[in-house]
Amino acid sequence: MSATLLRNRDIPARTPPDDVAEDVDVEMTNLGRKHTNIPGVISVSSRLGAHGPRVKWYADTPKGNAPCVIVSIGPDPVVRDDFIGTVQSRQAADLVRAWVRLNHAELLDFWNTGTGWDIDELTDFTRRLRPLP
Repeated sequence: MSATLLRNRDIPARTPPDDVAEDVDVEMTNLGRKHTNIPGVISVSSRLGAHGPRVKWYADTPKGNAPCVIVSIGPDPVVRDDFIGTVQSRQAADLVRAWVRLNHAELLDFWNTGTGWDIDELTDFTRRLRPLP
């Protein structure tokens, strides 16, 4: 189901920031249900922008400033913003928080050092990430 269809009509549409609008070095990967056990896609990147470590969850294919849920990376992750604002996105946010909690050390390592990783290091990183049970 598309994020557009999921949007609650009572909530005004907001646009998340486009993290790659600036010319910066960044590594990123998108992880689907096969890798996380969460419906939708989690986008993970190395350090990007002035904000703290975070991941983004998309109901559909990630792109630019598409509606998403932003969750901080750490041992006690929090939802930083929900640009979708539906029951589905709130449920997904809880799952994403649990997944980040499970993988926060690996995610922080990628956030802090991933920009310099080669393809083998990125592949190894994605294989170390654990899906939710």
